[in-house]
Amino acid sequence: MKRRLPAVILAATLGSSALAQATALRPTVDAPPASVPDLAYGAYQRGLYIQALREATARLEKDPNDAPAMTLLGELYNQGLGVRQDPEKAAEWYRLAAQRGDSRALSALGLMAFDGRGMAKDPAQGRAWLEAAAAAGEPRAAFNLALILLATGADADAEKAATLFERAATAEIADAQHALGVLYLRGRGVRRDVTEAARWFRKAADNGSVAGEVEYAILLFNGDGVPTNEALAARYFRHAAWRGNAVAQNRLARLYAAGRGVPKNLVEAAAWHLVAARQGLTDAWLDQSLRGLSADDWAKAEKLAAERAERT
Repeated sequence: MKRRLPAVILAATLGSSALAQATALRPTVDAPPASVPDLAYGAYQRGLYIQALREATARLEKDPNDAPAMTLLGELYNQGLGVRQDPEKAAEWYRLAAQRGDSRALSALGLMAFDGRGMAKDPAQGRAWLEAAAAAGEPRAAFNLALILLATGADADAEKAATLFERAATAEIADAQHALGVLYLRGRGVRRDVTEAARWFRKAADNGSVAGEVEYAILLFNGDGVPTNEALAARYFRHAAWRGNAVAQNRLARLYAAGRGVPKNLVEAAAWHLVAARQGLTDAWLDQSLRGLSADDWAKAEKLAAERAERT
């Protein structure tokens, strides 16, 4: 019969803060579109922001109606990349681009209106801009609009949010893939389907979502929606732990303490336990399990924890 760890290691991280990492609206112009392989966006992608500013300005000198160049200038001023940060100037460029049909600029304006950044705070106008951007096919606008709908708590809005999340998730937005996985796991806005949840968590993890990694690892460990694979679960936990996720650090510590998915190693367990604890995630079960560790082993664990805390 399969041995099981205490329930805490098997619990998902989705309690009352199921989408806590996604409740803040996400920027929508954080990367240039792949369909614009020009010097301005190429410089932006490489982090050469002053060059991107020059190239975008040069584009506008040739074509005063170049909406993608306007959007790029808006982003540079919005984030303070290569120029002094100036939200009002960013909003001006976004408005000009939006008037010329750039959906990413519309999406950015929506977030600025919600935050009162560069303009007066106006949630109604912000939602209208996000709706227009989402209708025009902007996936990050769909994601942010879904977050707004989900926050109302209404079942009808949760269903609309699920549709919008799926649209953004299909466009490989990792946050949306994680959020959609949460909805399938909880049966909110969609029928509960743990297999679908696992599929979206895996996609989110593959696209760099730490939250997706942790949720997928938990399902792998439990064999919920996917075949049980404790060793693979441990690999996902380890990767997320090194990326600084306290839950992953705690779960990995428990795996080392119990010898599940990894060889039993109480020094490793103590080290990851200490790293997680430094982020505020304490664990009485681990405290009890590691009580017999020798002073020398605790010293080794503390040294490892200090090194890992600096790297994560």
